[in-house]
Amino acid sequence: MTGHGSVETVNCAGGADCCAGPLGLLPEVTDGAAVLAKFFRALGDPARLRLLEFLVAGERSVGECVRHIGLAQGRVSTHLACLADCGYVEVRRQGRFSYYRVADSRVVDLVNLARVLAADNAAVLAACRHIDADAVTADSVVPESR
Repeated sequence: MTGHGSVETVNCAGGADCCAGPLGLLPEVTDGAAVLAKFFRALGDPARLRLLEFLVAGERSVGECVRHIGLAQGRVSTHLACLADCGYVEVRRQGRFSYYRVADSRVVDLVNLARVLAADNAAVLAACRHIDADAVTADSVVPESR
């Protein structure tokens, strides 16, 4: 780690210095925790997580996302708009069609890390009484195959 003023940096695997913030994990603003909570709230919906994981493989049209997730196009578009507004994905418009892709390669790392952490902590997550894992939204229900 090397210091630049009050900001501590970490030497990343690629050799570049990454800003780690001033000796902490939260942004250096008074409402840093609120901003970070909002960042993660966008991932708190199972449908948005499934869409984000689908987009990790590459750019997809809204129609492809609808077919993959099995929800109405309006609901999928709303979820994609949320992911775009929060900076997880980018949209490219071509005529009447919209195509979404992951906005930042670090999102792929975030999704992969979340999967590993969730798998490693599956037992304690299942036993958690503070966050009800059984409470699902209508969008998180996977439709039955026909």
